[in-house]
Amino acid sequence: MASIQDDLKNRPIRVVLFGGGPVLERGVREFISRLEDHPEIDFLGGFCQSQGQALWDIMRDLWNRRGFLAAPILVMNIGSALLNFIRQTSKETKLDRKIKRLSDRLHFVPDIHADEVLSQVRDLKPDLGLIYSSPILKPQLFERPGFGTLGIHHGKLPEYRGKKTVFWAMYNGESTADVTIQKVNAGLDTGEIVRQGNVAIDNRSLGSVWRDLESLGLDLYIQAILEVKRGTASYQQPPGKKGKLYHDPKLSQIIIFWLKQLNRGLRVFRLLVNSRSPNVDRGFGAGEEN
Repeated sequence: MASIQDDLKNRPIRVVLFGGGPVLERGVREFISRLEDHPEIDFLGGFCQSQGQALWDIMRDLWNRRGFLAAPILVMNIGSALLNFIRQTSKETKLDRKIKRLSDRLHFVPDIHADEVLSQVRDLKPDLGLIYSSPILKPQLFERPGFGTLGIHHGKLPEYRGKKTVFWAMYNGESTADVTIQKVNAGLDTGEIVRQGNVAIDNRSLGSVWRDLESLGLDLYIQAILEVKRGTASYQQPPGKKGKLYHDPKLSQIIIFWLKQLNRGLRVFRLLVNSRSPNVDRGFGAGEEN
């Protein structure tokens, strides 16, 4: 390992990405773009587990994960993507073009643990594996790169393990939403922590919190990769006991959450209106009594 570390001082670190799903989420595409552009990182390619990439495959993937909520989630995802494209047309167009240029290095496979995939990863000789929105990986894959594999988890560890942890942090009334870069092990969100950060929730919407947290997570991920390359990465055990393992919220929980969000929005609106209303006592001056 020491000889590999010495070698990395004179060349970019070779990384391979492990993902999942029929389409690349925006955060994944942005991450790939940043990997490709960084002079100290050599992006070898990515492997995403998926049964296909057609609209039917997208719907089937959503149905398998979310059941009858698949249709509204798909509509919301399409709406969010369109809105984002309208707001940042130039940036989104450039990102799409870059991902298309890298298409020969992005492989969508039915089984990410298939012998053929393991053989391809071995032949690439990566120094470091990177997980972003992938299925749960087995040691035979995540241990293959020389320095193992890092993963990004949008949640505070060890308190918030599992799925949709930003949603659950806001649902539970936390003051911050967290993101963690960890070294993957055989447990579920129990690996050593390399980097952590958070953003304030305050009275913000889920979408606003998520955008800031995703951006912060990308910055921390790149920093963690460079620390591995330079031999300065610090691996810390998650403090305290393992927290609850969260799952996708039920419909009733989603309704409760959005009612809370609506109530929050009404409070903010009332505060805004009151702050702009004329003060009947203003004429007496600050600190003066009537």
